[in-house]
Amino acid sequence: MPLSIEDYALIGNTRTAALVGRDGSIDWLCLPRFDSAACFAALLGDSSHGRWLLAPDEPVRGVRRAYRKGTLVLETEFETEQGKVRIIDCMPHWDDRGEVVRLVEGLQGYVEMRLELVIRFGYGAVIPWVQRTDSGILATAGPDCVQFRSRVPLLNEEFTSVANFRIEAGRTQSFVLTYFPSHQSPPLPIDPHVACTTTTTWWREWSRRSNYDGRYADAVERSLITLKALTYAPTGGIVAAPTTSLPESPGGTRNWDYRYCWLRDATFTLYALLIAGYTREARAWREWLLRAAAGSPQDLQILYGIAGERRLDERELSWLPGYRGACPVRTGNAAYSQHQLDVYGEVFDALHLARRSSLEPSEHSWEFQRVLLDFLESVWNEPDNGIWEMRGPRRHFTYSKVMAWVACDRAVKAVEKFGLEGPREHWQALREQIHEEVCRCGFNRERGAFVQYYGSREPDASLLMLPLVGFLPANDTRMRATVAFIERELTAGDGLVRRYRSEHSEDGLPDSEGVFLPCSFWLVDNMALDGRIDEACALFERLLALRSDTGLLAEEYDTQRRCLLGNFPQAFTHIALINSARNLTRSGGPGEHRADDTQHTGAPT
Repeated sequence: MPLSIEDYALIGNTRTAALVGRDGSIDWLCLPRFDSAACFAALLGDSSHGRWLLAPDEPVRGVRRAYRKGTLVLETEFETEQGKVRIIDCMPHWDDRGEVVRLVEGLQGYVEMRLELVIRFGYGAVIPWVQRTDSGILATAGPDCVQFRSRVPLLNEEFTSVANFRIEAGRTQSFVLTYFPSHQSPPLPIDPHVACTTTTTWWREWSRRSNYDGRYADAVERSLITLKALTYAPTGGIVAAPTTSLPESPGGTRNWDYRYCWLRDATFTLYALLIAGYTREARAWREWLLRAAAGSPQDLQILYGIAGERRLDERELSWLPGYRGACPVRTGNAAYSQHQLDVYGEVFDALHLARRSSLEPSEHSWEFQRVLLDFLESVWNEPDNGIWEMRGPRRHFTYSKVMAWVACDRAVKAVEKFGLEGPREHWQALREQIHEEVCRCGFNRERGAFVQYYGSREPDASLLMLPLVGFLPANDTRMRATVAFIERELTAGDGLVRRYRSEHSEDGLPDSEGVFLPCSFWLVDNMALDGRIDEACALFERLLALRSDTGLLAEEYDTQRRCLLGNFPQAFTHIALINSARNLTRSGGPGEHRADDTQHTGAPT
């Protein structure tokens, strides 16, 4: 049986990442970038699709693992009848070529170890040509080459490199896997011990820059490190997750590629970085956003590649059976071609936050925003696919209209607060028009609450965002009723929130999904803003209890099977955790700050 999602831990070097299982197997690794084809793809199949196992070759009595404090350096201890051994896994932070270092340290007695190295390029489809070298092997296929170095002799068994060795207390063995383009010469070797020490120091120096000192410091630190690990350093883009096709429903078909950057995450990401003191990273994300979104406003996409790539064509990898049989396995993401109005509001809100936070202004950002708003004015009253990327018919989704209002509101504030030029009165009138329509058409009088789309009777967790963007105060009677509606209809398992009732939706997909953890954090924020602090803290701590033993979260959770679902770890979830922690531990957190001076009461309903 494949490992559970929470049995994996993340290692990375801010260019790509790997997942290491509790069993000592690296089952997922894409080189040289997050969105490159995997050379270890056992996560979505079996060992024949590529992995690197390094574990005791005898019965294991116990496993304990943890990250070194303040780092992404993983330590896993295995205890057997004869002894105890520690495996240290890291990806050197300075590396721009894709390198994985593994150290095996003997702690007590002795342990018989097993190494199995199965390199399969092209998501498990391509068996490379393997050559022996003085220090290990070279594996080559097309443009890709991997060098594996070790003092332990390797044998070949059915296209697998294997080794058996004994590790005794006080002894160490090291292993280094390095990627490089096959047309180049192998890079110079590194000292694996120095690499681990230097990487540990680098992460700890980075972590110490955080200015969060609240009661949830450990959880916030781990989430910030995860967010940094999912940042593609050369461009500043932050991937939603380092994996593809981990299902949102056990054995289901809701399997998507998340190794891309979503505009919907823009403002949340900036808050998470800025409130923790990571101005440099926030600036890099802002600059990525401006570069990716540049161009004709009608061509604005909901997601882009990590360098701003626009074409993310979706295809299925038929040779991979999928995680625990969940297929198809997909790469690319067809949602890039969807029409979603909310992204315009996200862009405006993110750039407004950047100005409020005194990030150096971008020379052309305001000119770009004015062009966007001119276009939005002509299309805001059209139906779209909504924030949840519905693959069914387009609708007048309430949240999409609210974010169109946000775009207008932030444009007005740009004129009022920062002295930028623009037709303030005209934008104010458009803002009022959108607000009035949302309060009239998005509010269902029979239900007494805002609903998913105009004319609907269904709740939608995206409506929890209304107070968080300043559309209505959290204590507005309509908003309180909407929160109660969501709590009544969309919560399951200790108050955790589903996005919408998939069984009543027209999302174009056949199966259901788990509770959506970012939305559950949004409920925490609503409770906090409305003065329900004790309830908010209780729900927040229940959410923290869902983290893996290494402090990681996916996008969703199965309340029946008690397991994480979806791509892992999920940046959006960790971003929501950071922001909710600040909302609960200090006044003026993101929920209050984002809504500051934008609150609107609107027409009575």
